[in-house]
Amino acid sequence: MNSALALSVLDQSPISEGSSGAEALRNTIDLARLTEALGYRRYWVAEHHATSMLAGPAPEVLIAGIAAATTRIRVGSGGVMLPHYSPLKVAEAFSVLCGLYGDRIDLGIGRAPGTDPSTSFALQRDRRVQAADDFPEQLAELIAYLEASFPEGHPLARLALTLPGRPISPELWLLGSSPQSAIWAGELGLPYSFADFINPAGAEIAALYRDRFTPSRELAAPRLAIAVSTICAETDAEAERLAASSRMAIVQLRRGRPSAVPSVEKALEFLSTVVPFEVSGARRFVVGSPERVRAGLEEVAAEYGAEEVAVVTITYDHQARRRSYELIASAFGL
Repeated sequence: MNSALALSVLDQSPISEGSSGAEALRNTIDLARLTEALGYRRYWVAEHHATSMLAGPAPEVLIAGIAAATTRIRVGSGGVMLPHYSPLKVAEAFSVLCGLYGDRIDLGIGRAPGTDPSTSFALQRDRRVQAADDFPEQLAELIAYLEASFPEGHPLARLALTLPGRPISPELWLLGSSPQSAIWAGELGLPYSFADFINPAGAEIAALYRDRFTPSRELAAPRLAIAVSTICAETDAEAERLAASSRMAIVQLRRGRPSAVPSVEKALEFLSTVVPFEVSGARRFVVGSPERVRAGLEEVAAEYGAEEVAVVTITYDHQARRRSYELIASAFGL
């Protein structure tokens, strides 16, 4: 069984209740090794700060560990939250990764803070005033470093030539869940990764990206990936049971009470007391047996016109997460 749809992984490094952030990071390395062996295209890690649920505040560090533990799969960020950083520092960090691991590093860039306002403020180097909202200028500067495309005579042009990984550069993606990110990605000629697991009403936004797309030096035609919350098990019933942990965690997050990923038993008891809409909300989950999940992912990809799906899977038990990726790979004939 074959499919033209490429499969990748977006790992948020979930922390299970009773476990630790260190164990979650080790699980990420383990899952990266497994999904490389299974034939997934790329493995991205997210950036979240000051949360008891997710262990990924420094994706550039985690990428180095994943790339060292693998040999073929593309490894990258899903994504680096650029407003927290100097564009030069991001360019340097990812150039180091390219110097170490060659042409398999991706740099996914996001605008969201990945945390609450007080933590965002704590991340600022200069706390005298709130950081400026200058993301388009930051992104343009980052591209100029990576492509060495500053105008002649620009005072920063020489810095682009000092990046240690040259001539290799990371593959740059723009991440988003809103129309504005689609417009920027299209106008800059960047590949675009849309977070369906945050906003499942993105088909029109994907169309906006294609409509606004202008070919660039690196990309001649639109390139769209989507990230979808997915849990697969041998049966629909078992997959739905496993999904209870994620559903409870999301409800708690919406209530402003983020916590570690709960056990299935605890989650099922909790969800029995919650009104159905609060459980489902506006989020989409593709959950079920291998056949059901394949059909669901292909349906979502067709809705967007996407050629790649990044599977986002959070379960309480790491072995269940491993098994989910194994079953999806088999269903798609990877």
